[in-house]
Amino acid sequence: MDQEQDVAEFSLAGMMKEDSGTYQCQYQGLEPARTSQKSDPVELVVTDHSYPPPSISLSPKEHVEMGSNITIQCWNKKYGATFLLHKDGHSAPIQHQEPDDGGTATFTLFGVTPADSGTYRCSYRVGGSYLLFSPLGDNVTLEVIPRPAPPRDNGGASRDLVAVVVGRWVAAIVFIIILTISVLLVAQRRQMQRDERPGATSRSPEAVQFQVFPGDSEGLTYAQLQVVTPSTHPPASSTTPEPPIIYAEVGTRGPR
Repeated sequence: MDQEQDVAEFSLAGMMKEDSGTYQCQYQGLEPARTSQKSDPVELVVTDHSYPPPSISLSPKEHVEMGSNITIQCWNKKYGATFLLHKDGHSAPIQHQEPDDGGTATFTLFGVTPADSGTYRCSYRVGGSYLLFSPLGDNVTLEVIPRPAPPRDNGGASRDLVAVVVGRWVAAIVFIIILTISVLLVAQRRQMQRDERPGATSRSPEAVQFQVFPGDSEGLTYAQLQVVTPSTHPPASSTTPEPPIIYAEVGTRGPR
C-alpha cells in the first residue's frame, strides 16, 4: 500500500495450494523514513479438495459412561501423512498423530467426561507440504452419560442417632459395673484390715459334740468338748494370758 493510512488490508483471490504459508507485516515511516520490524507471523492453511477426505471410526460405542476410554481412528492409505483430530466448536485441532504402516492414526480419549461430548472429524496433512491439508472427513458423535447420583439414604440419620444413644447407654452400664466392683473391693479391704488389728475379736468357735454309746468297754463317759477352728490370722497378743481350759468328765465302774 502506497497511501498513508493506519490500517492496511490485503486480499488473496483465487487461493491456490501455493498460497499456503506464513505471513508477516511491516510498515515504513515517513519522518524519519525507515522500516519497522516485522509483525508476529500468521499461518495460512489451505485445504485442497483435490485430495479425498479421510475415513473415521469410534469405539467401543457412541454412548458411553463417564470414565470410559474412547478410541477414534482415522485413515487414508494413499495420501495420509500427519492426521489431525478436530472437534466442532474448536478452531484448532485438538490432537495430531502420525499414521502407522497401514495409513491409520489412532486417537485415544482417556477417562472421558461430559465435556468430551461432541462431534469429531479428521483431516490429514498432505505429504511434503506443511500447511496443505485435506478436507474434513465424515464425523462421529460422542455422548458421555453422567453417572447417576447415589440414592440418598433417608434412614441413615436415624440409624446414626440410635447408634449414638445405644453407645452412651452401654458406656453408662459399664461405668456403673466398674464403680460397683471398686466399692466392693474397698469394703473387703477395710474388713481385712480390721481383722488384722491387735485385740480384734476372733470368730466364735464352733461346738462339736463327741458322744460314746453306752456299754463302752472302759465304762467312760465323755462330756461335750469345744473344738476351735484354726485361723489363718496370727494370734492376737494379749497382756493377760488366759489359762487353757479343758472340759472332761470321766466316770469309772467298780469291778463286778
